Amino acid sequence: MFFIETERLNITEFAPDMAQAVHENSLDEDNRRFVPDEVFETVEDAAETIEFLMSRYGGDEGPFVYPVLLKDGSNIGYVQAVPLGDGVWEIGYHIAVLYTKKGYCTEAVRAFLPVMMERLNINKVEGVCLADNIASRKVMEKCGFVKEFEGEGDYQGARREICRYWFTPETPEK
Repeated sequence: MFFIETERLNITEFAPDMAQAVHENSLDEDNRRFVPDEVFETVEDAAETIEFLMSRYGGDEGPFVYPVLLKDGSNIGYVQAVPLGDGVWEIGYHIAVLYTKKGYCTEAVRAFLPVMMERLNINKVEGVCLADNIASRKVMEKCGFVKEFEGEGDYQGARREICRYWFTPETPEK
């Protein structure tokens, strides 16, 4: 069983009974704007995705997506490692709007990175976001990601202004 505990959070595996929270967490405007493929319009859509994600936990292929919970069990978002091919993995994360600006995302990413990098036996992780996603950029920068590119690139199947970051364990955190 995957489990990471931080001062304020638990990162664990999905369970079928999390579908309602996943659905609700996905509906905020930032999620619709920045990662529209991760919006679940119905609880059934969320349940179907959770079932798929749970099926990935036993393998090596990913994606590996884990809910971020407050200590009281409230599901506030997720953190993930997604394979891009050729041994490259990308970090992803989302914290529901009711819980943003409290440092939860940075706390989750900082805890998640070393565990997943060891599990996947990798020494570098990519992070990509839209250039105007200031919150996501700040999370990566606080977690020690270094911006390698800013400009037009492929994002969610379209040409958009993006930022591409890389994290290696030697990168100092800010």
